Amino acid sequence: MTTPRVEIDLGKIQANARYLVRRLGTHGLSVTGVTKAVCGHPDIAGAMVDGGVAGLADARIKNVVRMRTAGIACPISMIRAPLLNEMEDVVEHCDASYNTEMDTILKLGAAAKKQGTSHKVILMVEMGDMREGILPENLKPFAARVIATAGVALKGIAANFACLSDLAPTAGDMAMLARLADQVEGDCGPVVVHVSGGGSANLQWVLGEGSTGRVNNLRLGEAILLGTDPVTGHPIAGLHTDAFALFAEVIETSRKPSLLPTRSIGSELRVLKLVRNDDRRARTILAVGQQDTDASGLTFPSGMAFIGATSDHIVIDTVESGLPVGSEMRIGMNYSALMRAMSAPDVAKTVHGRQKTNGIANDRKTHPSLTLV
Repeated sequence: MTTPRVEIDLGKIQANARYLVRRLGTHGLSVTGVTKAVCGHPDIAGAMVDGGVAGLADARIKNVVRMRTAGIACPISMIRAPLLNEMEDVVEHCDASYNTEMDTILKLGAAAKKQGTSHKVILMVEMGDMREGILPENLKPFAARVIATAGVALKGIAANFACLSDLAPTAGDMAMLARLADQVEGDCGPVVVHVSGGGSANLQWVLGEGSTGRVNNLRLGEAILLGTDPVTGHPIAGLHTDAFALFAEVIETSRKPSLLPTRSIGSELRVLKLVRNDDRRARTILAVGQQDTDASGLTFPSGMAFIGATSDHIVIDTVESGLPVGSEMRIGMNYSALMRAMSAPDVAKTVHGRQKTNGIANDRKTHPSLTLV
């Protein structure tokens, strides 16, 4: 089979989505499945929809177009502020977009009027992540301007946590977001129907003992795809953590001594010189590298240790015995490694399980040699 490749178990993704939709539903929250880490892969998007998510979200319009072309018909939101040259496509293909700049919203309104429609706007509020967001004290007048803008309709507000700052949200943060929704409606009327509290980092808060208040949505990517908490990196109970696996081929295996850096005769050159010692360990080289994935986010089989990576090689300490040349190694990925591998053109993507064709689910199994890129 082709290597390197990512193998994808759609059934486990669907099961993760279904579990989270059910658990959050008991607390009054809907789930938006985030597809940006998988580049809007239509089969993965379909598995999320089959799992019951209320809609999908992505950060790149080409991913949204990819899903629409494949027949994904559910609501899709643009969760990164649209670029100025994307307005027509965002209005055409996205039901809503998350925004922080009035100039962008004005252009969205103009594009929507041109297409004879209305585009929904969700305002992102700065709640401490220090990425994008309107400052809380500016939210009410900003919302009033959105409501007065032709071609757009204010749908709700949202916040980000643990994206740039790695800080998990607290109950106090969620209470503040709810108060901001109340304040906007106090001035503008009952327009805030969607209060999105954040992403996978919010799960511990939602599933705790307290009330979720006005927060009625989470945008989940990592939890559905990998079954892990983005703050701690720990598995989330009840979820599959192995829906994705990276496979790489062994291209060299040998026992080598340590390398000792020494200065060469040439003053401008430094070489690595092999020296004898008693600690010869088996080293395996894999045909995959930093241009294919984030090597620091990989998990190798038990008993093997990561030594280093270059653009197209990863070196593994396989301790006592090397692996045969031509054999494959199955490797786990965190969110960063998954995102890089899914966007890498030289990494094949192989799906197994239930797929969607033109929006219609079927139960056929993907042949192991079929790769979708």
